[in-house]
Amino acid sequence: MSEASPTVPVVILNAPQLAENIGSVARVMANFGLSELRLVNPRDGWPQERAWASASGADWPLNGARVFDSVADAIADLTLVFATTARPRELTLPVITPRQGAAELRQAAGEGQRTGLLFGGERAGLETQDIALCQAVVTIPIDPRFRSLNLAQAVAINAYEWQASAADRPPTNFRQGPGPATGEALLGLYEHLERELEASGFFHPPEKTPNMIQNLRSALGKARFTDQEVRTLRGVVTALSRGRGKVLEKIARKKENDGGD
Repeated sequence: MSEASPTVPVVILNAPQLAENIGSVARVMANFGLSELRLVNPRDGWPQERAWASASGADWPLNGARVFDSVADAIADLTLVFATTARPRELTLPVITPRQGAAELRQAAGEGQRTGLLFGGERAGLETQDIALCQAVVTIPIDPRFRSLNLAQAVAINAYEWQASAADRPPTNFRQGPGPATGEALLGLYEHLERELEASGFFHPPEKTPNMIQNLRSALGKARFTDQEVRTLRGVVTALSRGRGKVLEKIARKKENDGGD
């Protein structure tokens, strides 16, 4: 039985449908040294007895599985998350292979970062709004003549590359820099900025707001801010919003002095 490690990637399944697939995912996780499983809104609830039957004895990822209401909640404590999906046309996130992704995850793990791999449900995959919360997209180079890939197969390919990347692990840095911000901190920055942009009338026309928000989050997520940088940027947003208030006050005073014209 494997024990959970804070430097081993978390596997996050968003809206998984079949208990058998969840169990098969647990089985391949155990094959390649992954142990922490998170479920976002499993269709049939949790726990599901059929998952344990499909795991063929790899019970520990299932026994410790945690359930979340949203992807944002599931990745809140993670600092580097890759979405495993086909390339999203709406976003400009880096698109990398499972091997490249494993190398980056391994390097982050060597720095003590908490990382994760996000997988979509069997039928619908991942929503753009959830991909926008990640730092890159991992796409499996499959034959375009048949793109259907089982959920457990997708997890297995990425988990194998993670395990194989151990041989290519870079040396530990002599001097550690500040750690990256968690998903929770990044979401706080996004929502703070979006509130102020909404107040300033940036989101126009209204029907384009969701796409504009996704593009903003995608652009900011690629920077991989540290926690200190997130705090600094939130301070910048606050200062700008207060400055806007001062400008409005000056305009109002000037109108009063001019007799209301």
